Order: sequence, then C-alpha cells, then structure tokens
Amino acid sequence: MLSLQIHHRTTYRYRRPVVLGPHRLMLRPRESCDLRLRSLELTATPAAAVTWAEDVFGNAVAMASFTAPSDTLCIESHLTIELHAVPFPIFTIAAEAISYPFLYTDQDWTDLGALTVRQSPDPGGRVANWARGFIHSNPTDTLSLLKDLCSGVSAWVAYRSRDDEGTQTPIETLERGSGACRDFAVLFAEAARCLGFGARIVSGYLFDPDGCLIGSSGSGSTHAWAEIYVPGAGWITFDPTNRGVGGHNLIPVAVAREISQVAPIVGSYQGLPEVFVGMSVDVRVTA
Repeated sequence: MLSLQIHHRTTYRYRRPVVLGPHRLMLRPRESCDLRLRSLELTATPAAAVTWAEDVFGNAVAMASFTAPSDTLCIESHLTIELHAVPFPIFTIAAEAISYPFLYTDQDWTDLGALTVRQSPDPGGRVANWARGFIHSNPTDTLSLLKDLCSGVSAWVAYRSRDDEGTQTPIETLERGSGACRDFAVLFAEAARCLGFGARIVSGYLFDPDGCLIGSSGSGSTHAWAEIYVPGAGWITFDPTNRGVGGHNLIPVAVAREISQVAPIVGSYQGLPEVFVGMSVDVRVTA
C-alpha cells in the first residue's frame, strides 16, 4: 500500500475583472479495489458554490458557480489517497478471450456500446492498417497483442509536450510522428477499437518519484492513458507514453469515450478573447 498526497492548482489570469461562467471540475479520483480516497479539499478563489454529481461513466463531477467578477481564478485540490495496485499485475483472462480474435458476448457488446466505435474519421484506413500490423499470427495471444500495440505507439511516436489546447487526431499523430500523452492515449485507444476492442480514455495523475518517466514533471503530473476491456480480466490499464501495463503509478480521475470528456477543468468567462492572459498548472504528487 502506498499513501500519496496530491496538490493540484490551476490558475487563470485576465487583463481586467471578468464574469466567470460555471466551471466543470473533474478532480476527485475514482475509487476502486486499487485506490482509496482518504481526504479531499477543494477550494476556489474567488469563492464558488460547489455541487457534486456523477456523469454517465460514474465520474465525480463538481460544478463551481461564481458570483463575484475577478481578474484571477485559482482552483486548488488537496488529496490524500491509498494506492494498492501492484507493479506487475497478473490478469486472469477468460478462456474464450485468451487468443485473438475473439468475440465479446452479446451482453458485453451491448454494454460497451460506443466504447467499441472509432471516434475519428479514417477514410484511407491509415490507423486500421497500422493497428493490424501488430497482429503477427492468427490466432495470437490477446494480452501480447495489446502490449505490442501499447509499445508500438511510443516506438512510432516521439513524445513532445504541448501547451496548446486540444488533441491531435490519430492520423495527425501518425503523420507528425510526435505528440503529448493525450495524443498517445487517443491513438492507442483508436487502434484498439480498429481491432474490435472496447476502449476508454483515462485522465488522472502520474506518480514518478524517481523522475524518470516520460510526461512527468518532478515527482508527478497530470497524465492521460487508456483502458481496454478484456473478458475475465476486466478493464486493463495501458500507458502507451511509458509502455506501461497496470496502474501501480497511475491515479485515475475520470474515464470516458472521448478525451474532451475527461478534461480536469472546463469553464468560460464573459469577455473578448484578448482579455485572457494565460493559464498555469502546478501538480505535486508525493509519498
């Protein structure tokens, strides 16, 4: 068991006081058999009225409503969690899914729904053909195929930190040969869907006490990865940025079909675009 403290501060600055619209916050980790949330303190400056709800994926969503105009918006969360995931997990895959290709049951297929559907156009079949290149035999080992696909993303794409908003499409990432962790996650999930798997995008935090993982800053940072549904084993975590399998150093906050659905903070203000000065994010994950 690993006890971790997470401090996440996001600051927005404006040239003059602006009226702030409601902001959607996804900052509360998803509890599971591998993760326990021990404390959560969420604050906003200026002060906000905060209400909580769950979205369709079971993510905890806070809505912050502001009344006072301000030239600065600062949102902070302080978390204490217990992480029970192991570094080298053993996955008990159902006998019918050990070898690929396999078929989901009718119930699984129905419940996975849009998570099996590709989210980006691929008229020339570029992503699909790239994904099929990792199938070395028919049948082949399912977990080995997914591990090869995960490693293949970082072998094909160079990591490049991007401060600009948005996420590249899978085709853009393949063509450019570079991307941030969110681009890696989207490419991996889309490629897995091309092969018939159910996949979902995950946003959260990366714990990196040694400072040796790609995409980290100091001992931790925000991060994006993906999960694949495999019968028997359930949702298996894959971090294509670091070629990782399992979540021993990952703290999931939100899962969804598409990466825009798991952005940590989404909101608006009333005013011209040039009023906005900039945004800064500071994340610390410590044992």
